[in-house]
Amino acid sequence: KGKQANIVLDGYTKMSMVTIDAAKMQITGYVNNGAYVPNGFRNYFIISFNKRFKSFGTWENKNNTIAKENATAEGAGVGAYVQFDDGITVQAKVAVSYISLNQAGITLQNELGKFTSVQQTINAAAKVWNSLLGRVLVEGGTEEEKATFYSCLFRASLFSHQFFEYDKDGQPTYYSPYDAKVHAGYMYTDNGFWDTFRSQFPLTNILHPTMQGRYMQALLDAQKQCGWLPAWSAPGEGGSMIGNHAISLLADAWAKGIRTFSADSALKAYFHEAMNKGPWGPANGREGWKDYYQIGYVPFYPKSYGSTAQTLEYAYDDFCAYNLAKMTGNTFYEAIFARQMYNYKNVFDSTTNFMRGRLANGDWAPKFDPFEWGGPYIEGNAWQYSWSVFHDVQGLINLMGGDKQFIAKIDSVFSLPATVNVGMYGNMIHEMSEMVACNMGQYAQGNQPVQHLIYLYNYAGEPWKAQQHIREVTSKLYNATENGYPGDEDQGGMSSWYVLSALGIYAVCPGTDQYVIGSPVFKKATITLEDGKKFVIEANNNSPQNVYLQSATLNGQPYTHNWITYADIKNGGTLHFEMSSQPNKSRGLSNEDKPFSLSKK
Repeated sequence: KGKQANIVLDGYTKMSMVTIDAAKMQITGYVNNGAYVPNGFRNYFIISFNKRFKSFGTWENKNNTIAKENATAEGAGVGAYVQFDDGITVQAKVAVSYISLNQAGITLQNELGKFTSVQQTINAAAKVWNSLLGRVLVEGGTEEEKATFYSCLFRASLFSHQFFEYDKDGQPTYYSPYDAKVHAGYMYTDNGFWDTFRSQFPLTNILHPTMQGRYMQALLDAQKQCGWLPAWSAPGEGGSMIGNHAISLLADAWAKGIRTFSADSALKAYFHEAMNKGPWGPANGREGWKDYYQIGYVPFYPKSYGSTAQTLEYAYDDFCAYNLAKMTGNTFYEAIFARQMYNYKNVFDSTTNFMRGRLANGDWAPKFDPFEWGGPYIEGNAWQYSWSVFHDVQGLINLMGGDKQFIAKIDSVFSLPATVNVGMYGNMIHEMSEMVACNMGQYAQGNQPVQHLIYLYNYAGEPWKAQQHIREVTSKLYNATENGYPGDEDQGGMSSWYVLSALGIYAVCPGTDQYVIGSPVFKKATITLEDGKKFVIEANNNSPQNVYLQSATLNGQPYTHNWITYADIKNGGTLHFEMSSQPNKSRGLSNEDKPFSLSKK
């Protein structure tokens, strides 16, 4: 009150266009900003007000020139302004489209047309979120634990972003950031699979299988449109980080019965990915693919980008392709990737018991320090990357000398000091600082490579240690405050780890149908599945002290496995645990009780 009531739109730095329609009380236009988009990319918008303009005009931000009462303008950095009478409340409805101004208007009407107040919109959004978050009902924890859980479930549900729109007939359609054309169907974006294949997609496969089915087809549609499977979409392909983890998503979906796409097309697309390097970042195609194919690993050299990390993740991705081929009877691709999924062994140094950088001539990279970050690793060191054999933990156990040596090495991760050698990074990056702040030795929950480590105790005969450390991480490193987070959200990956772990399960090896059992935070969690069935996880006598599983039943029958299947969850039922303050060191020790591995003991 007493001040000018203005709204100013800034066109930023690239091409933009604005049109002011005073009679309709609207501003329409487009902006063309951002990376990873085709030439000519436009974000169209419509803003509809409920009060008349007192004055209006256009402006441009390079020289700050203002054109009063001008109704339309187009050019670099062009914007608009409108002024209202002082002391009034103005309501604006905003909609955007990547297709056209007309489509933005359709979206405005579809999504906001029936609302006459902001509060109605808030109430409708609250109803949607309550329905979504209510798919998982947790009971028996503290109010802080519940706040943490639902905060994490909220953030886990924010990704991936819908990139399709509904046309005038209610059909899905989208502008493709891959070929700049409009297509019928579904498209999703804003996800880096290096971050999310580990937990966000395995969680979403439980809660939203229909959406995941659409997503898998969208991956193959994107490949048709640009020649490459997405690895890091924002909204088009950026190719950031390492690995070809779209195949992990596809194999995981198929293993869990989400079969809305052609497995043969997925394998053909991945084969192209694995035998070529694309024009974008290191995860677009396969950096170092020739060496990996010919000598079985990506060789280290001073300017290489995480050669050992690449080798480890390529081997896992090859397993996913192998498993998808095996599940679908494609013997051609099964044979090819069966040879490559054991390539992790080629970067394991038995003299140090670490995954290491290896030169092209077969020698190990000199001056090895397992605390040194970078070099042959990405955002981590040897202590964190030596466990990245998701598909063959037993094979890794065998390399390290057996269960006792394997357990002792995991124990060391937590008992070592949280010291950092910045190595080739040259300075502390935030992932290093987060590891130090968490103060759990060399365990770096704030970044993805080591997040599965705790669950590996289940493979080597000491599952109670997994139960102990899981509860330590969930209570120490997560809470519902602004500081209650161990690292980047990473497109829902960090939150999804907590949600799954708080439920008592985790997908160590996406691409199979298993979830490894941990230690649930709550006394009871009820998951309402998409078809209305319910899967209940009960933890009798659970408390911050009683973190250990004494016994378990699945649908009333004694259960000793340290894993359950997706089908167990999908079919509905009850997984019941009896909890105690003392570990049961005789439960879950047989080979049948251990989770999936390619190798045998």
